[in-house]
Amino acid sequence: MRRRLLLTAALLTAATAQAQQPTVYIPLISKGFQHQFWQAVKAGAEQAGKDYKVRVTFEGPESEAMVDKQIDMLAAALAKKPQAIAIAALDSKATIPLLRKAQAAKIPVIAFDSGVDSPIPLTTASTDNRAAAALAADKLAALIGGEGEVAVVGHDQTSRTGIERVEGFVNRLKAAHPKVRVVTVQYGGGDHLKSTDVAKSMLQGNPKLKALFGTNEGSAIGIVNAVREMKRANVTVVGFDSGKQQKDAIASGAMAGAITQNPVGIGYRTVEAAVKALKGEALPKAIDTGYYWYDKTNLRDPKIAAVLYD
Repeated sequence: MRRRLLLTAALLTAATAQAQQPTVYIPLISKGFQHQFWQAVKAGAEQAGKDYKVRVTFEGPESEAMVDKQIDMLAAALAKKPQAIAIAALDSKATIPLLRKAQAAKIPVIAFDSGVDSPIPLTTASTDNRAAAALAADKLAALIGGEGEVAVVGHDQTSRTGIERVEGFVNRLKAAHPKVRVVTVQYGGGDHLKSTDVAKSMLQGNPKLKALFGTNEGSAIGIVNAVREMKRANVTVVGFDSGKQQKDAIASGAMAGAITQNPVGIGYRTVEAAVKALKGEALPKAIDTGYYWYDKTNLRDPKIAAVLYD
């Protein structure tokens, strides 16, 4: 009798625990895990999952160059029949066939960080990348006295973030700082080592370079490494994103400053948008999660510190 009672109690406990598990499942497929940025997005998504009592998973390929692997992850997530799904697309076109399947299955799609070339996502939670890159252009131009040769190390030519940050930066210089000339734009895949090699090649081929702009964490750190290895301390470095290495570079003066996003906010607003979609609530076409310029002067300002991440 005692064994039976214990068994019954154990079964009841298990059943209760199962009943308490969130029944709404929302997977987020990110662009990668190689940067601290994505860990911060993940933290925001998980916090929203707790607040809204939904089950959230977060995954991405090891490298932001692995478009095919991201597509496989998206397909696997859809096969689990989630209630909603979120995607930060590495390629703004490659995900569309799978997103059409999600739409046909009436699974709401939310884009985050980097949108797709399709109206299927109900909204995109992201930084206004063109405006943020334009601010970087203004800051860089001021730092070099409004004239001179500069170069850009981009992270890719396929994602909306990769495209829009380069366009926002280059177009702002053309429009507002005509004496600042972009002599080359090259891509390092967001990888520290590849971006270092790209930046070193730029410095070797363009001895008059006064500044370089890196469009994400890996690109910016690659530039810092290249400038240090080439002993070109007179070259101004401006970056995008945050992370410990960038914060240390700014604190030491190796990097003049950078644009930070609000990655925790991106993750949180993505899950929040998915929950609202499931409730039938209308969503704006874009959710602007904000951006800020930071440098040595405001690195410890509470407002800035809240959106920086290690």
